[in-house]
Amino acid sequence: MVREPKISAGSLDLNKFLFGGYETDIITTFYGPGGSGKSNFCVLVAASQARKGNKVIFVDTEGGFSSDRFRQVHPGTKEEIEASLQNIFLLKPTSFAEQEKAFQELLIHVKKRDISLIIIDSMAMLYRLELGDAITAKDNEKISEVNRKLAKQLRSLNEIARKQNISVIVTNQVYSTFTQNSEDKNFERQVSMVGGDLLKYWSKCLIELQNYHGKRKLILKKHRSLPVKEFAFEIIGAGIRKRGLF
Repeated sequence: MVREPKISAGSLDLNKFLFGGYETDIITTFYGPGGSGKSNFCVLVAASQARKGNKVIFVDTEGGFSSDRFRQVHPGTKEEIEASLQNIFLLKPTSFAEQEKAFQELLIHVKKRDISLIIIDSMAMLYRLELGDAITAKDNEKISEVNRKLAKQLRSLNEIARKQNISVIVTNQVYSTFTQNSEDKNFERQVSMVGGDLLKYWSKCLIELQNYHGKRKLILKKHRSLPVKEFAFEIIGAGIRKRGLF
């Protein structure tokens, strides 16, 4: 199969925003709070690729993959939709150790099959739980080991993306910190990705998702060829659509 430089995001509005969709030789990371729409973007692009007969590996660590949602965003007959679902290889690790094994299985799938897309939803959920246990136990050696394993997984994904020219879509959680402004003494809220610098380093495209009282937007924070910009959207039955000014 000859790989295109980009794959469709599964949304006409989002394709226009990204000038063609997601790049195929990099890691694209969506990050944001719960309910901001991360899994929706994953299901959209998975359905778009599967509908074309392309194989998709979907590593679901949060139970975010919904076959019902897949059917909603996938146009066509019941038979066509069920055929597309057969193109999704779903891996469902429930611990960080199982996530490691899932990545080993992922490599086997890539070698045996012609995979066009890899999705990790989410990359840091099980990592965060494992790291929390190590921090609670004040086990510095375990903390370093967990971080090394996450870095190894990201390095593996990056290698696959570059060598196989595959699009890799990753979602990530966020946490908030509050700092006091020295001038007016007010507290300012800052949102950061779990895994911080590791995810920033390995991701060539970073997209932040925000959700304020049901008003959603994404912010293109990092891209190889596009400027920082925003896209206000709403989630609908068939996927997503562009909103007016946010």
